Amino acid sequence: MRDLVEIGMGRTARRAYDLDDVEIVPSRRTRSSSVVSTTWQIDAYRFDLPLVTHPTDAIVSPGTAVAVGELGGLGVLNAEGLWARHANVEDAIFQLVRAAEDLEDPTAVGRVLQELHAAPIRLDLLTEAIKTVRESGVTVAARVSPQHAAELTPDLIAAGVEILVVQGTIISAEHVQRDAEPLNLKEFIGRLDVPVIAGGVSDYRTAMHLMRTGAAGVIVGHGYTPGVTSTDRVLGIGVPMATAIIDAAAARRDYLDETGGRYVHVLADGGMTTSGDIAKAIACGADAVMLGAPLAAASDAPGQGLYWTAAAAHPSLPRSRVAAGPDYAVDLKTLLFGPSSDAEGVVNLFGALRRAMAKTGYSDLKEFQRVGLTVRR
Repeated sequence: MRDLVEIGMGRTARRAYDLDDVEIVPSRRTRSSSVVSTTWQIDAYRFDLPLVTHPTDAIVSPGTAVAVGELGGLGVLNAEGLWARHANVEDAIFQLVRAAEDLEDPTAVGRVLQELHAAPIRLDLLTEAIKTVRESGVTVAARVSPQHAAELTPDLIAAGVEILVVQGTIISAEHVQRDAEPLNLKEFIGRLDVPVIAGGVSDYRTAMHLMRTGAAGVIVGHGYTPGVTSTDRVLGIGVPMATAIIDAAAARRDYLDETGGRYVHVLADGGMTTSGDIAKAIACGADAVMLGAPLAAASDAPGQGLYWTAAAAHPSLPRSRVAAGPDYAVDLKTLLFGPSSDAEGVVNLFGALRRAMAKTGYSDLKEFQRVGLTVRR
């Protein structure tokens, strides 16, 4: 039954919960973390970690996409980002760092990012970036916006992209544009030979619509990071992540019944800053998590201490700030697997997930999605 509250005469709203509002309940058994599996598979591609990177240049260069892949996750290049527009990305990021140091003009860094993204996308640069990832032997994934999906996708696939991510702040099954043909995702996906992950969504109905387009995965959330993303402030749109993930997982279950067995993966994007948040996202029903800001702490992240999402470069209505990342730095492997001397859950992110699964007695991710939850309030 929906938890509705009256917010005024004749108007009710649904009560929703964030990851901070829920806690995982231990079961009657525990097990050793050495026998816990965090593997998952989407289409023909199998991964040791339920980790997909948020497609931002702040954390994903061709080199870090390779590193993430070699550690068991999936690094997603932004096909509309700096590596697709500038031959010298290090210089471009240096401009951002310099602008971020201008304390008298807090909007300077945003303007620089917009200017850098005003440069045209160069197919030669994009192809070279994808080639770097492809030649390493890891799975190649790239993100396009709904506005540019039809235009860029043939070149991306020709360059070697194996998983396509169609991601906007908010996405629907049909994206309508002025003076252009609408992007019908069902027709678009039906013409492709590669799996497509699409999102973000925040409710049952939209998740179900995207699943019916043939998407292999659905992204839940808008990449929300406190102090960075501002979709709620700019557009007034947002749904707390625990409720959004659970709703999408319910759509996945109903779609599985509707189709007689087609499973669509749910990827949680946003609201996660600690390893406990990652564990809660999986417990709520996510098959994998899409991490952004937590990975900015990696010493090899290209943002050099800055973090932003793709929405920060929108030419007229940015929905993400360019903000300072965590004030600590460790290498990517340590960030994901430890060891850690920090007790705040910001290092050893997936070692902690394994421990959470072990402490509650579950041996794999699918089982862990059935763990009990309690609400704090």
